[in-house]
Amino acid sequence: MANQKTESALLKKVWDIANVLSAAGVGFTDYITQLTYILFLKMDDEKEEFGLGSSIPEDCKWKALIKENGDDLVKKYEEILKILSDEKGLIGTIFTRATNKIDRPVMLKKVLDMVSEENWYLMDGDFKGAIYEGILEKNGQDKKSGAGQYFTPRALISAIVDVVDPKITETVADPCCGTGGFLLAAYDHMKKQSKDSEKQKFLKNDALFGADNTSLVVTLASMNLYLHDIGTKKSPIVYQDSLLDTSDKLYDVIITNPPFGTRPQGSVAIDFDGRGFIETSDNQVNFLQHIMSIVKTGGRVGVVLPDSVLTDGGATKKVRDKLMKNYNLHTILRLPTGIFYANGVKTNVLFFEKGKPTQDIWVYDYRTDVKHTMATKPMTRAHLDEFVECYCAGHMQDRKPTCSEENPNGRWRRFSAEEVSQREDLNFKWIDFTEEDERSVDEIIGDMQAQADVINDALASLREILGGISL
Repeated sequence: MANQKTESALLKKVWDIANVLSAAGVGFTDYITQLTYILFLKMDDEKEEFGLGSSIPEDCKWKALIKENGDDLVKKYEEILKILSDEKGLIGTIFTRATNKIDRPVMLKKVLDMVSEENWYLMDGDFKGAIYEGILEKNGQDKKSGAGQYFTPRALISAIVDVVDPKITETVADPCCGTGGFLLAAYDHMKKQSKDSEKQKFLKNDALFGADNTSLVVTLASMNLYLHDIGTKKSPIVYQDSLLDTSDKLYDVIITNPPFGTRPQGSVAIDFDGRGFIETSDNQVNFLQHIMSIVKTGGRVGVVLPDSVLTDGGATKKVRDKLMKNYNLHTILRLPTGIFYANGVKTNVLFFEKGKPTQDIWVYDYRTDVKHTMATKPMTRAHLDEFVECYCAGHMQDRKPTCSEENPNGRWRRFSAEEVSQREDLNFKWIDFTEEDERSVDEIIGDMQAQADVINDALASLREILGGISL
């Protein structure tokens, strides 16, 4: 295999150039987008050298680009981006609304030279994919880039995929896919289930679907999957606003982390009546309704949503009631703050199936007395091991609570259908780590007086030391 360096060495190389470009005014996210375009051109050139053909127009190929220098190099690069952004299929998806963000020839040449030094096409799909995932993760952690909004922690994605357990013959969708983390994790989970060539072909070409309404994200997600050898002829990622999707396509599994907040001004209005939606301006509630509409009967969903979806009244409660009536919301994972890039956001993962009403709800509280930070104490997959074990994927009838009279602060608890029906909201809280003060009033007053006496004695000693100076 051609000069395959370690993942960490290549990552360092890629990020060293990112720092150089950043000093020259090219942001990390812009750099990664340009790297994606350039990497695709280089891999297409390598593929053609192996006699596997190319679907890129002759004037837009790698060789046509690298023969230029100076201002001509920038001009040629911009011509290529313009032409390829109008192409169909995989190329058009990768180069969605492509524009150049590196206008200094010397900086563009640095990126080209770095990419030229490696034989990317020969690299194992898992290896080069891991490199790209590492770049996306590092970019997502950079607060200045703002890319964190597109990046769900991979530890959480892994746990969600493990318990939803998509099968190799099923279809999996993420209607707000970001950089493709959920789809990629689902692919890794599913590909190990069978070596049958037809099933593997279906998995790579037809099983996955992702959508996003940000062109940058569509580029990154498409390339992320492409580098893992997924959708090499036609990307499973599409550039669209999912809340306007009126197709009748249904999926076996939906796993996603939709955007929160209100719909941005200037967006096309949602046809609430035509889609049978309850009207609301909350993005998260509209995405929940969309997800409910595209999952097959018997299909499974794992979706990250804020507390407001579980607590708010009005339209939100109507959607919640509809969910409870027609879908089996069997599990809620309460998440702590500090794992996402927006500070203080309280979130949950809702797990439900379509076709049966909600009965019992099992809740895992991984929030109370749990503290994480992105920098110093990030959440790892191991932190969610107990939840995954308690979930009992594939044999939920064997679930056993860890919360009991003997252990009232156990994190895994079942709320019966009767208990659920008597509630106004679904914000389940029961863990209490505060210590009860069992002292009498006289004892509390006595302790306070003793503390006051100690303070008074200390002040008297200090006055004496300082020669009676008033404090």
